[in-house]
Amino acid sequence: MKIGIVCYPTFGGSGVVATELGKALAKAGHQVHFITYQQPTRLDFFNENVYYHEVKIPTYPLFQFPPYETALASEMVNVVQYENLDLLHVHYAIPHASAAYMAKMILRSQGRYIPVVTTLHGTDITLVGKDASYEPVVTFSINESDGVTAVSHDLRKDTYRHFKIKRDIEVIPNFVDLDRFKRQKKDHFKMAICPNGEKLIVHTSNFRRVKRIDDAVAVFYKIQQEIPAKLLLVGDGPERARIEKMCRDYGIYEGVRFLGKLDAVEEVLSVADLFLMPSENESFGLAALEALACEVPLITSNAGGLPELNVQGVTGFMSDVGDVDDMVKNALHVLHDDNLPTFKHNALERAKEFELSKILPLYEAHYERVVSETRLQTSPTLIS
Repeated sequence: MKIGIVCYPTFGGSGVVATELGKALAKAGHQVHFITYQQPTRLDFFNENVYYHEVKIPTYPLFQFPPYETALASEMVNVVQYENLDLLHVHYAIPHASAAYMAKMILRSQGRYIPVVTTLHGTDITLVGKDASYEPVVTFSINESDGVTAVSHDLRKDTYRHFKIKRDIEVIPNFVDLDRFKRQKKDHFKMAICPNGEKLIVHTSNFRRVKRIDDAVAVFYKIQQEIPAKLLLVGDGPERARIEKMCRDYGIYEGVRFLGKLDAVEEVLSVADLFLMPSENESFGLAALEALACEVPLITSNAGGLPELNVQGVTGFMSDVGDVDDMVKNALHVLHDDNLPTFKHNALERAKEFELSKILPLYEAHYERVVSETRLQTSPTLIS
């Protein structure tokens, strides 16, 4: 099958999932065409079935804001026509689903019927999409998609709660590549950060308020009062300066390292003892799944789709959003030398349930169903 994938090419969860899915589809023999404004962060071209099409955005003095959605729709039309695609798969509702609808209508006017699958990832529904200025377009675009998937049951429920959706949404969870995300021998790295055998705690995010990084820092502050520990913060974003100041105010700045954005985050996770995700909302928690695959137990909030991933008392613990003291108590329990090996073992076993080879067939089956239904609905006999 020839598949066009539209996504944000950044470190965010939707872009990562879209890129990893495309690479897996290409490895399985499908021809995959990425359509976006720059090469996705995790995309490589070591597969003959992977192609990249850059969306070029014209700039004119008349435009205060470049018309990306229009440029994207035009590029989708071109790629479908010239590469003879069977399906478009757009990740993140805004603006990809609406641009895909525009492309679909242009192609239909030319007698070409291209099915569109939309995958909902989280903030496109729970945050951005609920803005009154976007809601009508998001609702329309989802309803006009030929197939819709969501990364968790909680996100599916949220979508039905906040939008007037008239179609089925299939839950296909996020996945992890266990060949890439696995515990590696990085003893020299661990020794460089924790020369005195300190426990190593990690948090990764895009440093937005919804991630509640201040809670992660507060949890670490109390942990290191009880046991020797270090904290690695991976990522970057609008909250970084405030969090750096918070670490200085707490007097723990020397025990915290800000690593910025990393491609090989698995190398950091390989030496970690605990992963913190105290988010106000997480539709799934892809970073937490990648931690589990590297045998790192979790301390998370119980928000959104996290209860569908983190098994209470087995892979770690969940607390109410903002309950720092409970997170500290649970973290100290997990980090105890008598308990940590069991939690690490359980983490990997849980990650195996979301292994790429188990999730990829779900997408392939969804594609086949959507393409078959579109062909049936647009066959010359039915149209006449």
